[in-house]
Amino acid sequence: MNRPDFLLAKTRGLKLLCANPDIVVDRGEEREWCAGALAALYEEMGGEALYFGKPHPPIYDLARRRLAALGNLPSDDRIVAIGDGIRTDVQGAIGEGLDCLFITGGLAARETQTDPGGQPDQASVIAYAEEHGWSPTFAIGFLR
Repeated sequence: MNRPDFLLAKTRGLKLLCANPDIVVDRGEEREWCAGALAALYEEMGGEALYFGKPHPPIYDLARRRLAALGNLPSDDRIVAIGDGIRTDVQGAIGEGLDCLFITGGLAARETQTDPGGQPDQASVIAYAEEHGWSPTFAIGFLR
């Protein structure tokens, strides 16, 4: 995946709001750049990016406020964060003191040796987590 040429422009002191810090996402069978990649490039250019999605606390604060508004705010030991991004989903859950279910068949399918519809290789999951410095509470290949 190549960087778009328009990113060579000056930042002009404008702040970039990034609601999804993921660098890449999978849409079906296609892996695409996501907003986090654009925000990282903007910062490399000298700009300032403000982040609101995982792993940053504002998204968890919002989720807790929404649960509280419904009259159903469980204690943190009753919450499990779920996601396939180790730098966003897993890191965010750990930063919030929450358990995390890491879906290995997504962004890290190759690294965790998770075949389509299957389960990950345990040693590969451990090695991948250690490489990134974030250890999920649980790991599963897929939710469906």
